[in-house]
Amino acid sequence: MKYFGEGLSDVHKALSKIIRKEEETGQAKALFLNLHRELHLSEISEGEENEVDRLLGDLKANEYAIMPSEKDETIAWVLWHIARIEDLTMGILVGGRNQLFDDGWKQRMNSSITDTGNALSDDEIMDLSRRINISELLHYRNEVGIRTRNIVKSLTSTDMRTKVPLSGLDKILLEGGVTKQEDSVWLLDFWGKKDKAGILLMPPTRHVMLHLNDCCKWKELIRTKKRFYKSS
Repeated sequence: MKYFGEGLSDVHKALSKIIRKEEETGQAKALFLNLHRELHLSEISEGEENEVDRLLGDLKANEYAIMPSEKDETIAWVLWHIARIEDLTMGILVGGRNQLFDDGWKQRMNSSITDTGNALSDDEIMDLSRRINISELLHYRNEVGIRTRNIVKSLTSTDMRTKVPLSGLDKILLEGGVTKQEDSVWLLDFWGKKDKAGILLMPPTRHVMLHLNDCCKWKELIRTKKRFYKSS
């Protein structure tokens, strides 16, 4: 069921059709930036209020750390997960730079982990969700989003068709962006099969769309159900 991003899937499909076409690089970048803008708080692009603003704007602190059912995660975990993946893939694999995340961000967010959170158990997800500083997490995600936009603006048509560097995948593992656990390390193989256009079409766009849809669904459940699988 659609809870978030009506029409964004059509934009994504249009982007996927032109992103590797040399003569359409400018249009592809514009489409990406328009789509990406709708997946972050509007303050990163100085745009009008959007669905992300409405999703997070009235959330109470405890609502970030509620797991509605055993099939779900938490809104706090999603925000951590999508921010870390966008930081790693865009900063290192597409931009050829460093990730923004460092010990300073880890301390400010009061995070117990450095990786994307893919391999966490339900109890570990709840522990992360209870302890994390939401204000700093949102600040971190904003900074990641701004950096992504700057990277994309500088990409060329050749960049779009360039395979992600193996050295970048090694860097992500070395710096703790993923762990060697099976549910985490598979990401390196997944990303390693892509060119930079393929990265743009998944971690900072479609991946985020799917997770924000979950968050909107959970928000509705949190405000209508009386009992939850796990809560703070």
